[in-house]
Order: sequence, then C-alpha cells, then structure tokens
Amino acid sequence: MRLLDGTATVDDLDTFLATLDDVAEATGTTVQAFDADYVVSAEHLERALDRADRAIARGENVARERAVEVLCYAAGRRQINRALEMGVSEGENRVIVLVDSPAGDDEAEAAAVERLRDHVEEAPVLGAYDEGTVRAFFDVSDAEISAVDGDLADLVLERVALLDVEK
Repeated sequence: MRLLDGTATVDDLDTFLATLDDVAEATGTTVQAFDADYVVSAEHLERALDRADRAIARGENVARERAVEVLCYAAGRRQINRALEMGVSEGENRVIVLVDSPAGDDEAEAAAVERLRDHVEEAPVLGAYDEGTVRAFFDVSDAEISAVDGDLADLVLERVALLDVEK
C-alpha cells in the first residue's frame, strides 16, 4: 500500500473519480481518495484495507468494488452512502489517496502514484485530521475519550476493527 497526500482541486467530482478509476484500471491497482480531515493515521487506512480484503476473501463484502469496501471500513460503516462522506468533494480538498496492488506489485503501485501526481499537489496532510470532524463522524463523545487509555486515533482504529463484529 502506498499513500499520496496533498491537495487537489476538484472541479467536477465525476471527472475526478473517473480519473482515479482510469489510473486504477491502467495499473491494476485499487485507488481510493479520502478527505484528509477524516483520516487519523496511515494505520487507519492500513487497517481498513486489511479488513476489506478479509471481508472480500470471506464473501462478506457489501461493495462490489474493492476501493469502496476499503472506504466503508475506513469510515466504520456498512452503508456505502454514509461512508461516502469520507471521500473527496468538489472544490479545494486536502486528500489522502490510497493505492494498493492486490497482487502486491510494487511497480504497479509506484506507476499509479506517479500518474496521480498530475492531480494531487503533494503536501504533508496525513495525520493533520480535524478533531471535531472525526469526533462527529465516528460519534466519539467526551465521556468515551475520558474512559479509555488511548486517544481519538485509537478510538477510530477500534471503530474500524469493530465493524466486523457489528455485521
């Protein structure tokens, strides 16, 4: 898995998503873009990818496409429509783009990232999430944060892991 983070200006969402699909198809990779405000860490996306692959292998996936299944796990939601909130939107976006080759092809991942650089201006946004957005999206209360040893990022990782239990 590789992550490309930075900013992207999305004039037309359908065109931007078609570009991601074209890159994925041309390189044999999975490509999914996230709004950086919702992504707490690289581990967040690594865990989502792992859980999505496990669900697909077991035939328990809710999405037909691997990229959408990853999005659902990253969002901690089985409903695709609700998970889409974590994706990019039209306008200026701080983005994190996940690129992964299901076959483990590092060269394909590198080629995909290279092609995506035409659409993402690289900048260090990974880990610079919006705490209020994350807390609201993942429904994390003050009481929950004060009751655990970890922090907000740990609670989000727990939400990703618990999605399997909630099925």
